Amino acid sequence: MTTMITSAAVFGSTGHSGQFILASLLVLDSIQTVYTFSRRAPKIESPKLYAHIERDSSRWASKLLAIRPPPDVVLSALAMTHAEAGSVENKWKIDHDLNVELAKAAREAGVKTYVFISGAGARSALGSYSSDMKMKRGVEGTIEGLGFEHAVILRPGMILGQRETPHPIGPLLNSVIYGLGKISRGLQDGLGQEAEIVGRAAVRAAQIAAEDKAPRKVWAIEGSDIVKLGNGF
Repeated sequence: MTTMITSAAVFGSTGHSGQFILASLLVLDSIQTVYTFSRRAPKIESPKLYAHIERDSSRWASKLLAIRPPPDVVLSALAMTHAEAGSVENKWKIDHDLNVELAKAAREAGVKTYVFISGAGARSALGSYSSDMKMKRGVEGTIEGLGFEHAVILRPGMILGQRETPHPIGPLLNSVIYGLGKISRGLQDGLGQEAEIVGRAAVRAAQIAAEDKAPRKVWAIEGSDIVKLGNGF
């Protein structure tokens, strides 16, 4: 049955791509309510927005479970930089453990569509050597096994654009990928995607899934396909 998204919940709404997920949701005519869960307030304001500001992230799952009826879709762009986390152990608690807890809470709440911003290489052989990719692979596996009606996993490469908290080598990587784009836009789109494009693609994919038009129950979207979706929003 074709369904329009009228409500959504977002985790990571103040982050690099999450802020664009939130902005993209709020401009949808069909959207009546967007819930966010974060340690600080989103920069954007809207009468549709119900922002839960809670520094104790262990409470976020219970707050999601308390929403009745549950949101149509939950989107998570939740992640920390290594600088913010301070250690791999601390980063694992957020990027893996908290994401897993939130996905399970969404399933328990009766959420039908779940969207997760993962990363390129999460399922590759080389990904098994990267702590970041191990975290994302674990979250992906949990989401796939929970039995959502629709699960969408975006695997962007380098997420381009200026970050609020600069990545140590981010400006250099941005320059390299933008430079490659001057040679071949297709090469750039395959290696890196603008944060705004990733955010818009996540929302467009959620719409397609809610309309029962996703190509598969667990829909993984990578590289240039993310750009196509984002540009089509």
